[in-house]
Amino acid sequence: MPDTEHDLSPADVGLNQDRLDFIPDYFDKAYLKDGKLPCMATMVSRNGQIVHESYRGHTELGGTTPINADTIFRIYSMTKPITSVAAMMLHDEGVIRLDHEIARYIPEFADTEVWVGGDLLNYETRKPDRAMTVRDAFTHTTGVTYGFLLQHEVDALYRREKIGLLGEGEGETLGEMCARIAKLPLLFSPGDQWNYGHSTDILGRVVEVASGMTLDVFFRERIFGPLGMDDTDFFVPESKLDRLMACYAKDPLTGEVSMTDGPGADSKAYTKQPKLLNAGGGLVSTLRDYHKFCLMLLQGGSLNGHRLLSPKTVEFMRLNHLPEGKTIKEMGDKTFSEARMEGNGFGLGGSTLVDVADTLTPGSIGTFSWGGLANTFFWIDPVEELIAIQATQMIPTGCYPIRPQYQQLVYAAIDW
Repeated sequence: MPDTEHDLSPADVGLNQDRLDFIPDYFDKAYLKDGKLPCMATMVSRNGQIVHESYRGHTELGGTTPINADTIFRIYSMTKPITSVAAMMLHDEGVIRLDHEIARYIPEFADTEVWVGGDLLNYETRKPDRAMTVRDAFTHTTGVTYGFLLQHEVDALYRREKIGLLGEGEGETLGEMCARIAKLPLLFSPGDQWNYGHSTDILGRVVEVASGMTLDVFFRERIFGPLGMDDTDFFVPESKLDRLMACYAKDPLTGEVSMTDGPGADSKAYTKQPKLLNAGGGLVSTLRDYHKFCLMLLQGGSLNGHRLLSPKTVEFMRLNHLPEGKTIKEMGDKTFSEARMEGNGFGLGGSTLVDVADTLTPGSIGTFSWGGLANTFFWIDPVEELIAIQATQMIPTGCYPIRPQYQQLVYAAIDW
């Protein structure tokens, strides 16, 4: 029997009950039984109807409290599509344009230059070939990076400056962090390459400046409230803390697993409203909440009578916006990604599937997806009218191949 009952059966929407039931059993046997993962939550809907919802495992490795539909997960970079929707809502209102220069909203970027060479103490820069635009911030073609990447001297500069890591005391605001990023060199001229980094944080700051609202207020009033996403925010209020599970990390070299953040009140990062509103990775949520967000996109920008975006805008977001129709692989083949690079271009806020065969996994052209650092993942297949979400709490992305495995199992459940 399914872990959670719903009004419609899988057969009613063309999915196979037995194959859906196999999904949690598969992850149980492969990952939970041996303690490789603390839990696995999975959800599948078709034609807007949730027909599979499963919660296996516990809120802590070796713990006894089972996860359930109320469990709150750190969704990390699954925050990025939400920030992107916020920006596109302003686009629909004529407040921002994709060709606007970022410096229009964050003046410090008018003077940002590109790394040429040298070392951390003495390096050379030059002016970029063109200005950074709002679309660059959507598509990770700004030239900015993440400090946790270990590929370039500029990454090390971010680590030295503790970009995104000033958590001591009051820390800094999103605006202050973006101003500091603007003083550091870019990896490349905007538009030349694809590189995962703080681009969505820059986009979040654009939302703040253009709307006159802090990002958390914009999210709550214009997205979470209308969609009924009551358990999604930058922190967990005291009344809900017992629902926040623990988070872990697996060392890629030794395989050793350690807890990175405790459950509930033992959390170091989510017990109070943060000063830095991390537009690229700061939210927590539940599967049911995030499904509402996905369903809004699948339904062309509207849910339960609340329209956030135009249907044509959602269609536009799913297009590949990388230069010359290139894939992530072709523009950034050595960079970290929350999706498979092969066969995926990048839309406005997430990957978009352009070559199904190249992904080595069944799917549909135009599928929109992204994931989070602790191995959360979603995809929206507009051809099959299908949404799938999975969640556990184990860093880093890809420490186990659970995303492609989940995709294989979900598509195998389609009967018609």
